[in-house]
Amino acid sequence: MSHQRTASDPAAPHHNSGCFAPVGVLVCRRMSAPSDLAVQRMTRDVTARGVRMRVLEAGADQPTPLVLLHGFLASHLEFDDVIDSLARRFHVIVPDLPGFGESEKPSPSKYAYSVESFSEAVADLIAAYGVGRACVLGHALGGSIALTLATHHAELVTRLGLVAPLCYPTTLGWRARLPLLPVIGGVLFKQLWGRRVFRSYFQREVFGADAFVPTERIDRLYDNFNSPSARESAYAVLKAMRDTRSVVARIPRVTRPTLVLWGRDDRVVPASYALKLAREIPDTRLELFDTGHSPHEERPSEFVFTVTEFFEGKR
Repeated sequence: MSHQRTASDPAAPHHNSGCFAPVGVLVCRRMSAPSDLAVQRMTRDVTARGVRMRVLEAGADQPTPLVLLHGFLASHLEFDDVIDSLARRFHVIVPDLPGFGESEKPSPSKYAYSVESFSEAVADLIAAYGVGRACVLGHALGGSIALTLATHHAELVTRLGLVAPLCYPTTLGWRARLPLLPVIGGVLFKQLWGRRVFRSYFQREVFGADAFVPTERIDRLYDNFNSPSARESAYAVLKAMRDTRSVVARIPRVTRPTLVLWGRDDRVVPASYALKLAREIPDTRLELFDTGHSPHEERPSEFVFTVTEFFEGKR
């Protein structure tokens, strides 16, 4: 099934402040939503597979848990425009994956930055919240993790959302190939990849040609990335992401109802893969948006409508 929207839907990022408490303690954040529709956000630290994960939570009074998993070089911030709306219907749980955002960034010698390791951490996270089973939606890298979780721990997943997941091998442009060059690639990525290059990657590759680019949000992502431990972690993930064979092998094993959502102008993962993926998963709904690689940031209202409809079982 094809889904197309043309109305303008600019992003409107939220900027919140607040202190963080010790592990396991909830910290509330009041949102800038209208007073009659205010959504309370909370943060907590959860230890999963021995790694401290920073988790944002909203809509805790809602009965249906929804876990959102971010993509490469990102954090929970990429879902900032949709969290409040989703939290009016779901108990939204949004972790920063190990190595990203405000989560712990252990050395690659102590933590395997693989899709399998991430999926086990998410399984621990769901158990820590005591929600039983959850709807799970992942974007890009997060999509591969969500798919892996749904096959390794199907008992934890009720419905699955895959937003341009990194499943099939892709042809990289020269910018993306540079960090993978022997010897010099690691130096470029871990020492010379500055704010300007980071911004350019998101502007040229992630967002569609006509999209509003949330520069301040990208700068916040860069600030989280710009430390030796974060760069080392991200580089380990980058190398691991090049081999997607294990993810491809799991695709036919997905048994949960699945939403496959893609941007027609995706320059990171070609939209031609959307139909291929939808054909290989038995119970699938396919939606195409007129966006780039990040539909939830480029068309947040349409994204919320489609995701809510699917996870509530209306279509």
